[in-house]
Amino acid sequence: MMKDTIYQLCKKHTDLSEEEIISIQGMCAVLQTIANLEDADVFVDCPCAEGRDAVVVAEAKPEGVPSSYKKTVVGLMAKPENEPAVARSLSLGVATKQMKATTQENTHVIQTVEPIKNGNRVIGVLICEKRLNERRPSSERLHFSKEGYEKIANVLSHMNADSSWLTECIDEALLLVDKNGIVTYRNTLARNMYKKLGYMEDPLGANFEYFRLIPPPADENEYGNFSSVETMVGKYYLDVKRVAMNSSETDYAVIIRDITWKKEHEKQLILKSVAIKEMHHRVKNNLQTIASLLRLQARRTDNEETRRELSESMNRILSIATTHELLARSGVDQVNLSEVIYTIKNSTLRYFTRPGFAVNVKYEGDNLMVDSDVATAVALIITELLQNSLKYAFEGRSEGQVRIILKPSEISSTIQVIDDGCGFDVKNTDQSLGMSIVTSLVKDKLRGSLSIESGPQGTSVTFDFNNQTIDIAGVT
Repeated sequence: MMKDTIYQLCKKHTDLSEEEIISIQGMCAVLQTIANLEDADVFVDCPCAEGRDAVVVAEAKPEGVPSSYKKTVVGLMAKPENEPAVARSLSLGVATKQMKATTQENTHVIQTVEPIKNGNRVIGVLICEKRLNERRPSSERLHFSKEGYEKIANVLSHMNADSSWLTECIDEALLLVDKNGIVTYRNTLARNMYKKLGYMEDPLGANFEYFRLIPPPADENEYGNFSSVETMVGKYYLDVKRVAMNSSETDYAVIIRDITWKKEHEKQLILKSVAIKEMHHRVKNNLQTIASLLRLQARRTDNEETRRELSESMNRILSIATTHELLARSGVDQVNLSEVIYTIKNSTLRYFTRPGFAVNVKYEGDNLMVDSDVATAVALIITELLQNSLKYAFEGRSEGQVRIILKPSEISSTIQVIDDGCGFDVKNTDQSLGMSIVTSLVKDKLRGSLSIESGPQGTSVTFDFNNQTIDIAGVT
């Protein structure tokens, strides 16, 4: 039925020869496979004998996703003003990638168009269309790299020496090998790739063993229906796939994808990670050096108040160092806030440990990944609040409890520091340096809010913050 429709439309609207019409008919046999592979509407348009219009001679709608078309468009005209990508490929004979177009049903789509040639003459175009508002990444060419064995084999089973128009749409090097091990077909990308690798001869018509890029297995049966191996040839990284065909003409297909850019990108990420680790490691060491100097200074003074102030400053610096220590381990600019709080809790508690003082500090909360700026600010705030509780809330008492509660959410999160100490008069108590630091960090650095409630049953300090900081410096 499709062949008859194609023949009638070509005879009515085009000047294609009988041989060219038969070629178009053969190509249209794989349209449904391509539509399913690409999750796109696929068409074949042929140029009209007169004017610049083209006629739609065949179509296939994807079975896995909604089509952009409610009705068939076979037999309708594709006008240059609505589909410039089609007009461009028909007139110039070159592929057109990712151009906006308007369908016959007035829907906006993205088109990728590949010319279909008979020698140097353009006899039609293969069109893949995806909805303009689709969020999934669009592909400029057909890709086999991420497809399963069945889909690949299904498409390849329709490919032969007469289907070069389809194989040239593929973004990988493709070779077809017969049961005698001879390469019966290769696309242009395969020829160019072997040239790039240093091969002087064209693999077409040669024994594939001379062009093998990975060593064969000890047992041929190890291949199975599908195998995939990454290898390095010279300075190039390649992903080599072998797909069993088991047809009368083709034994298997070899698909080769150049993944050098991907590997180089991975190397850059590793180097960046190492650099980040080293940077945070050095910052941590420098902060610990400053803390050590303050500790020495505190030991040299006989003034108890001076010693206390220096020790508190030392704890503030070490709380920042804690964040950089965790960042140095991860190698990225994000850290688990739970780890930061837990580490600060333990270090601060050790500082206030003394005989007969049995205050229990408990942390409650889920994991939350935040960037270094947020982690550093929260570390300082927790240090100040915890120091205040341990220093003032339990005067004259040997027991008590402090709870640090983290309540994460997707955009903003909340932290509470609650003690069951003696409390204080919030309104009539002068703000200490520590609380000034807390207030400034919450409002200016974390863009959050701070509330303090205190009474005879204890004190509760609650602050919220955005999970990611926004630098608004210079914004008016």
